[in-house]
Amino acid sequence: MNKSPQPAITIRTGQETARTGEEATRHGGHRSRFGAGSPRAVLVVMCVGYFLVLLDVTIVNVALPRIGVGLRTDVSGLQWVVDGYALALASLMLIGGTAGDVRGHKRVVLAGLAVFGAGSLACALAPVASVLVAARAIQGVGAAMLLPGTLAIISHAYPDGQGQARAIGIWAGIGSLALPAGPLLGGALITGFGWRAIFMVNVPIVIVSFVAALAIVRESSEPQGKQMDMRGAVLGALFLLAVTFTVIQGGRQGAVTPVVVAAACAALVLAGGFVLAEWRRGDDAMLPLSLFRRPVFSVANGAAGVMNLGTLGMLFVMTLFLQSVQHRSPLAVGAEMIPLFTPLAVIAPLAGRITSRIGPRLPVACGFVISAGGLVVLLAVGANSGYLVLLLAFLLWGIGLGVLTPAVVAASIAAVPGQRAGLGSAVNNTARQVGGAMGVAVAGAIAGEPGNSGFLDGFHALAVGAACLYLLSAIVAVVVIPGALRRRA
Repeated sequence: MNKSPQPAITIRTGQETARTGEEATRHGGHRSRFGAGSPRAVLVVMCVGYFLVLLDVTIVNVALPRIGVGLRTDVSGLQWVVDGYALALASLMLIGGTAGDVRGHKRVVLAGLAVFGAGSLACALAPVASVLVAARAIQGVGAAMLLPGTLAIISHAYPDGQGQARAIGIWAGIGSLALPAGPLLGGALITGFGWRAIFMVNVPIVIVSFVAALAIVRESSEPQGKQMDMRGAVLGALFLLAVTFTVIQGGRQGAVTPVVVAAACAALVLAGGFVLAEWRRGDDAMLPLSLFRRPVFSVANGAAGVMNLGTLGMLFVMTLFLQSVQHRSPLAVGAEMIPLFTPLAVIAPLAGRITSRIGPRLPVACGFVISAGGLVVLLAVGANSGYLVLLLAFLLWGIGLGVLTPAVVAASIAAVPGQRAGLGSAVNNTARQVGGAMGVAVAGAIAGEPGNSGFLDGFHALAVGAACLYLLSAIVAVVVIPGALRRRA
């Protein structure tokens, strides 16, 4: 165990005071150790890294139809373009978080920026779909090194409970500016320069972020004698790959084939091997199974996975629907989807403050219910529908996500010991990426090709299914997540 326990982090209600965290702030112990300069400067730089990762999600989605035409690939190929990134990110996120705890979060973040930039350049130059998928996986590796470190560094820079909850809200809000910026910027770049420009735009952002992080962030780590759990990482990555392959190929072929059955069996075997390997390593595992004995931790990360499963799955089908069925231009789609993402960027900081005062239970539940309402509105959308119905659906959906996101993150981080901040943030983001990857795989399998007669029916079925999952998650959150959380020492 660490002989110098971290201060308890309290998400406060009323006049309750996180005395230990405030003492740490006054004496400068944590702030001088974990950040150079003011915590605000550290927060800004880390938000830039988070912005970079999220920008690549939405900017790619709006380009999918053009990529399909340019590289002559079908829906299953486009699913791999999205999931190649998401699977690498999800598979290596836990190793990325632990690597930061052991080797230093600054060092890992800088390496992640470099790898992400190299992958972006390879995407821009990809001659065929298979090369693009491989390059997207390289991007995912860089993002897995980058993303958990940003939140861990912020967590250490703001050790008191209310300050940390506010910082998480700002992190979610500024990072989420990438969500409305992605479709709009992507649409403009595609219209003016072609789809390859959406990857090339990452390169200057990487350079600026690298230089800023090198100058401002001071190194931090919590080694505790830990070692990298490479066996767990390999088994986890192969399991996610097998599951995704099973869903995508099953949907593509429309039948249970020997290849699909073999992939499903392999997924089951790999899942068992992963659980056994992590159980044997105990607290030294990449994913310590003991964390899931804490109901709040399990529910918070389950909610994060469900949130992205519904959101990214519907977003994948939505971009195909708007461009391939309703024949809107990439720039028009980018502009029209701004009401979906802008509420997340605007509301998240406020939701972070509310979470710091009343706890995450009600924000999580309300966020799910509001988002579910937006998904239900999509049932009124048809091939010839106007924009007003979409606008209402996008606004409700986006407002719900804005309320939900910082509350889910805060609940997950507060449920783990302070010295496991890197791991806690990595698990939460892994849950979100796994949910998103599965959502894209399932959505593509159900909806099929945009030109098929059943595409619109599949689109509506996905909206209903996602709404039901959101409502169920809201009920579970009310039952399990308490009104206020205190991070365990």
